[in-house]
Amino acid sequence: MDDDERWMRVALEEADLAASKGEVPVGCAIVAATGELLAVGHNLRETYEDPTAHAEIVAMRLAATKLGTWRLESTTLYVTLEPCVMCAGAMVNARVGRLVYGCVDPKAGAATTLFTIGTDVRLNHRFPVMGGVLADECADRLRRFFSALRAQGKK
Repeated sequence: MDDDERWMRVALEEADLAASKGEVPVGCAIVAATGELLAVGHNLRETYEDPTAHAEIVAMRLAATKLGTWRLESTTLYVTLEPCVMCAGAMVNARVGRLVYGCVDPKAGAATTLFTIGTDVRLNHRFPVMGGVLADECADRLRRFFSALRAQGKK
């Protein structure tokens, strides 16, 4: 668990970077089985005007480039918020080795909450999923961000 918390803290730093840009504060870190940090990413949907620029997608693209392959089999992906359907599906397609997330997403969670994409036996790739790592810290960033938006009269 110590390593999981360590890497989730890296993802939380990315979430803070996202918030500083006015992006929803979600951060991601991808780590090799050797313990090497391969890539980090944070939400950039507003910045890039790209609906696919979620933290996980940004980080997976960078990790694939660094490794020289789209197959991320020996990696662990750490993300502060439970992945959505798009991101969980991309993890299956990228053959991610393991997923660790912070807080659940009751409206869009596709790892354990609404769907179980990473462990669905009907799919050609599955990976272990662990949720709840530093969940309170992860959820707190999201609460503060959306509270500030509401105070400004934005959704």
